Amino acid sequence: MRDDSAVRWIPVGELGDVRMGKQLSPASRMSGKQLPYLRVANVYDGYIDYSDVKTMGFTSAERETYNLRPGDILLNEGQSLELVGRSALYDGPEGAYCFQNTLVRFRPGEEIVPEYAQIIFSNWLATGVFASIAKKTTSIAHLGGDRFAALLFPARTHREQQRIIEVLNAMGDAERSMKQSIKKLQDIHYGATEGLAGAKLTCLASVIASGPQNGLYKPASAYSAIGTPIVRINSFSGGPSDLTRNLLRVETSEGEVSRYGVRPGDVLINRVNSIDLVGKSTTVRTLLEPTVFESNMMRCRLHEDRALPEFVELWLSSTAAKRYFRQRAKSAVSQASINRTDVLATPFPNIGIEEQRSFLNSISAIDNQLSTLKESLAKHGLLKKGLTERLLTGRSDQSGVNSWATIATP
Repeated sequence: MRDDSAVRWIPVGELGDVRMGKQLSPASRMSGKQLPYLRVANVYDGYIDYSDVKTMGFTSAERETYNLRPGDILLNEGQSLELVGRSALYDGPEGAYCFQNTLVRFRPGEEIVPEYAQIIFSNWLATGVFASIAKKTTSIAHLGGDRFAALLFPARTHREQQRIIEVLNAMGDAERSMKQSIKKLQDIHYGATEGLAGAKLTCLASVIASGPQNGLYKPASAYSAIGTPIVRINSFSGGPSDLTRNLLRVETSEGEVSRYGVRPGDVLINRVNSIDLVGKSTTVRTLLEPTVFESNMMRCRLHEDRALPEFVELWLSSTAAKRYFRQRAKSAVSQASINRTDVLATPFPNIGIEEQRSFLNSISAIDNQLSTLKESLAKHGLLKKGLTERLLTGRSDQSGVNSWATIATP
């Protein structure tokens, strides 16, 4: 029985036609029939963007040489090192476009299924095969038609090529479905949070029991490997954060820890930052030891019967709150700042504790679904990577492909 899984390593140039495109020149802008051509800016990893196509002159002979037909694969010849070799299948009408010399065209012969070749080329981009043969001049790396043609390609039977295409297409469909579900949940999350701006608004001052209070200033010499952990503006990105690790430490007195210490339920707000980040906020959740906060932020303590810290944190991350902080910010060189008065006057939804809790529960349910989907998407990506690595090395036999298909098919 013939072994369909046998891989023969054959130079790319022996499996199809490798051709560089036509060079753009001043003369080509004026001579010949002006025809649309594709260039690096049109060819992405796995798809072609036809929205910005330029023209240049092609003679009848050049049109025959540089025309494109379905099944051709275009690869970036000149690119940054990490993107050189980026490729896509041409899916436009036959003869409608030509291509420039910033691209390489591979026209597969009868032995190679175009979709299979595209899988291999995309893998070579991801695993650095193209980067390893490219020649770099200044900031541009060149694939080189001859170097590309000399690469050894894992040729397989049509039957196995088609099976591999089916498996990866199924995995791609599942991946797209998960991404669509993630996008839908993110839109629901965003819409729900932004919808709070439509509620009756009061001021943040109505739920603040203490503060806003500026934090502790210490010179660089006071920072060391020992001392009290200190929350700085780069300790969190806005929203939920973990303040139990990766904090710098600073020398403090008992009085400073008492005055500038934080505790669970405190809301911390950046008062000095870039214009896009001023007002960035987080809620203190768990602490393992006494911790203080720096002078570039303010601490607010809430009336426990009027506002949930997590709800305040969520609101302060909304578009409406961020817009307010940007409007109130005072700019100085590369920094912007807000003050105590600005924070107290921040618009805040005038809703009760139970309604806040119900809203947070709904958002939490969405976040849990998002977390599950993102974890599944990451696992799926590893699964897909494992298969494509097998394709590259030629270690995937037919039974192995079948097992991948069982996992990939819903």
